[in-house]
Amino acid sequence: MKWGGNDKGHECTNRGPENGDLWHAVGRRECYLANQLVDTHDPFGIGALIGYKFALWTNKPIQTAMVTDKIAPVSRQADSPLEVLLVFFKLGVSCFGGPIAHIGYFREEFVVRRRWLDEQAYGDLVALCQFLPGPASSQVGFSIGLMRAGYIGALAAWAGFTLPSAIALVLFAYGASFLGGPAGTGLLHGLKLVAVAIVAQAVWGMARSLCPDRERASIAVAAALIILFSTSSAAQIGAIVLGGLAGLWLCRATPPTATGHHIAIPVSRTAGLVVLTIFFVLLGGLPIVRSLGSSQGVTLFEAFYRSGALVFGGGHVVLPLLRQAFVTPGWVSDNTFLAGYGAAQAVPGPLFTFAAYLGTVVTPSPHGVLGAALGLFGIFLPGLLILLGTLPFWDSFRKRAGAQAIKRGVNAAVVGLLGATLYNPVWTSSVNAPGDFGVALVRFALLTVWRVPPLFVVIVSAVGGVALTLLAKG
Repeated sequence: MKWGGNDKGHECTNRGPENGDLWHAVGRRECYLANQLVDTHDPFGIGALIGYKFALWTNKPIQTAMVTDKIAPVSRQADSPLEVLLVFFKLGVSCFGGPIAHIGYFREEFVVRRRWLDEQAYGDLVALCQFLPGPASSQVGFSIGLMRAGYIGALAAWAGFTLPSAIALVLFAYGASFLGGPAGTGLLHGLKLVAVAIVAQAVWGMARSLCPDRERASIAVAAALIILFSTSSAAQIGAIVLGGLAGLWLCRATPPTATGHHIAIPVSRTAGLVVLTIFFVLLGGLPIVRSLGSSQGVTLFEAFYRSGALVFGGGHVVLPLLRQAFVTPGWVSDNTFLAGYGAAQAVPGPLFTFAAYLGTVVTPSPHGVLGAALGLFGIFLPGLLILLGTLPFWDSFRKRAGAQAIKRGVNAAVVGLLGATLYNPVWTSSVNAPGDFGVALVRFALLTVWRVPPLFVVIVSAVGGVALTLLAKG
C-alpha cells in the first residue's frame, strides 16, 4: 500500500481541516500547531500549544532539534515491541492537552527525534486518522507501532499510550465512592462544571472549523434539533447518517491531489477486507445477540463498541453516545457520569480511557477492574479495526470527491450532536445556580481566552466547586 504526501515545503496556510491535507509546514512547529488548532479531533485545542511548548522547554534535546528546519533522513531499522512499548509509555504519562497536543508530541518524538518516518508520511497518516471514526491520536500511535514493529508493536504502542490514564481513572472511580461531606460533594460538583467549560469550548472550536459555511451550519442545526427532541440511540445514528447524505448533496468540492513521497504499510488488501468485515459484523451482529437475551457482559461490550464505532469529529463526541448507552438505562447516574468525565480532563493520554472509569462504576456486572478492561477493549476495538481495514485502500479512496463530501457532512452533524449534549445533560445537570454559571464561565474564559492547560482548569474548577458547596452550607 502507498501513501501520498504533498510537497508544499514551508508554506503555512490556514485551510480548513476538511481538505484532507493538514500539513502545510514541513518542520516548523508553530505553524503546524497553529493549523492543527482547528483540527476536527481537537476537543482540547485551546491550551494545547502552551502545554506542548512547556514540554519542549523542559526537554532540551527536543527543543534544540526543532530549531532547525532540516530533519535527518528516516531511520529504517526495525525496533522491538518492547522498545515501542517503553517509548509510548513515556508519552502516555506525559501527553497532556488532548488529541491535538498528542499529535504534536508524536511528531516531535517520531519524526524529529527518532526519525521513524518522515514529515509527509506522518502527515498522510494523520489525515487518514482524522477521516476515520475513533480516537485519532490513538490510531496514529497504533499505526506508528505497526510500521515499526509489526502487529505486536502496534499493540505495544496502544498499551503504552493508553494504560497510564486508564489506570488513573480506575483509581479515581474507586476513590470517588469515599468522597463524602461538603468537601467531597463540592469536589465532584466542580468536576461536573469542568465538563460544561470543556464541552462548550469543544463546540465553539469545532463549529468554527467544521461549519464555516451556511450548508454545514444548517446540517449542524438540523442534527442538534433531532437529538434535542429524541434522545434515542437510533436518533443519534440517524443524525450522523443524514449528515453524511446531506454532505454528499451540499458539500461537494474537489479533493486534494496526493503526490510526492510514498511509504509502505504492512497490511495487504486481503487482510484489510477481512478486518473491515469483522468491524461491520460486530457492529451489526452485537445488537442482535444482545436482543436474544445474552449475558450482561455482551450487553456492556456492545454498548462500548457501538459508542466507539460512531465517534466522528473528536473525542468529545463520545460523550452523548456513552451517556445514551449507560445513563439512559440507569446503569450510571448523571452525576457519576459527569464527575468521571471531568476527571478524565486531568489525566494524560486519550479521552477514550473514560470508558475504563465507566466500566468500573457501572451497576450491572461485570464491573470493577474486569468492567474497566471490557470498556477499554470495547471502545477502542472499532477504531483500530476500521483503521487496519482502511490502510490498504486509503491512497485511492481519499481522492474521491464523494468521500470528502460525506466526511464534511458527518463532521457538521457531530457538531450539532455535541451542541445538543452541551444543553442536556451537561448544562441541565450541572448549572443550578448563578454561582455555578459563574464558575463555568470563568473556566470557559480560561480555556478560550487565556488558553491555559486543561489540567489547570480542572484544578481551579475542583477548588471552585468545593468553595461553592461550603458557602452554601454556611
